[in-house]
Formats: sequence, C-alpha cells, structure tokens
Amino acid sequence: MKLKKQIPNLVTLGNLFCGVLATIYAASDDFEATAVCVVIGIGLDFFDGFIARLLKVTGELGKQLDSLADMVTSGVVPGIVMFKLLNSNLVVISDNNNFLLNGSLLGLILTLGACYRLAKFNLDTRQTNSFIGLPTPAMCLFVISLPLIQTNTNITFVQILLLNPYFLVFIILLLTFLMNAEISLFSLKFKEYSLSHNYGKYLFLLASILMILFLNYISIPLIIILYVIVSITLNHKKSNSVNNN
Repeated sequence: MKLKKQIPNLVTLGNLFCGVLATIYAASDDFEATAVCVVIGIGLDFFDGFIARLLKVTGELGKQLDSLADMVTSGVVPGIVMFKLLNSNLVVISDNNNFLLNGSLLGLILTLGACYRLAKFNLDTRQTNSFIGLPTPAMCLFVISLPLIQTNTNITFVQILLLNPYFLVFIILLLTFLMNAEISLFSLKFKEYSLSHNYGKYLFLLASILMILFLNYISIPLIIILYVIVSITLNHKKSNSVNNN
C-alpha cells in the first residue's frame, strides 16, 4: 500500500530529473537536448497527477513535490535559456565585464516569476478546473522554442526579432506578467465532450495541430499566444452571457 502511494511521486521525481538534465544542457548551449528533456519532464508532470487520481493516492506531499519539480523544469530552465539568448545579443554594460552588470541577467526574471506563480498556485483553491495566469509549463515551452526557431527558420523577420535584445526583454516581461495576472485560462481537462460546451477547446486543439504540421517550431509560441487569446475571448463571452441573463 505504501509503494502504491509513492508511484505518482516517483513520476514527479522523473520530471525533476529531466529538469536537472535540461538545466545542464541549457548551460552548455545544447538547446535541442534541453527541449527534449523539458518536453519529457512536462509530460511526466501531466501524468503524475493523472496516475495519482487513478490510484486514488492524492495528497499534500505530491502537491508540494510537483511544484518543486516544476520550479526546476519550468522555472530554472527557461530562465537559463533566456539568459543565454540575451548573453549572445547584449553588450555588457561594464568595461571590466562585471557579471552583475550583465543585462542578460534579466532573463532570470522568468525564474523569479515562475517561483512566485507556483507558490500562489499551491495556495489558490480557484485553480481546480481552470488556471489563473499562464501555467509555468506553457511559459517554458514558449521560451525553449525561441533558440530552436532562431536556428531552424529562414524567415528573416523572425530571425531579426529573436536577435533583438529589446524584443527578448519584452517577451520576458510579458510572460512574467501573464504568469501572475488575474486572467482565467481554460484547462484541457474535459468534464464532458459535447461540442456546444467545448467548442473553444476543440477549435484551439484543431488550430494547434494545423500549426504544428505546417509551421514547425514557430507553432509553439503561436499556440501559447492563441491559448491566451481564446481563453480571454471565452471569458468575455461568458461574462456577456451572465450579464444578459
């Protein structure tokens, strides 16, 4: 019985292990390996909760472990990736290369924002069937896709944007804001599968599949942006419906 309780925790620790590996790869500028480890880690993060509910062994320990693992995989890793991107595109402010004056440290704002969001998530009882603010895995996928897009796209405009440190800082601030904003974002958990109650989710999933098929790595940040836009649109329609009634 005790072993059964530990199965979801072992899956969560697998997420943490992937996060540590991703951190090592990101620090070594191996962004493809970083992305593989992060995707596996996020997959394990999804399944640990599913397995815990399936085995009926959910508990406070699992909840805390989940956030600690996410802090590494979806908090530390994107901060390092953004640090690396900025470091290759920013001029150090100091003549003697003082590390603390290196503007690339702004990338670590993502890590701080993720930590704050995860701490709030553990205390927020509203986030059972939806999310308040952008989930850290979504933020992480957005960030780790950027170096892959940079090296795998022939679109000049996109390459110029990703080489622009001001654009990267804008992305950092935007994602940090979205993670901690009071914006309700839908979850892909389905209580029932009727089209009338889930048309927004089905539309999002269909658009996401098409973008992945035709746009390769560029699809990832576009999917995250679409996710926020669809959520806000659904919230607006729901609010209007309530007010009209």
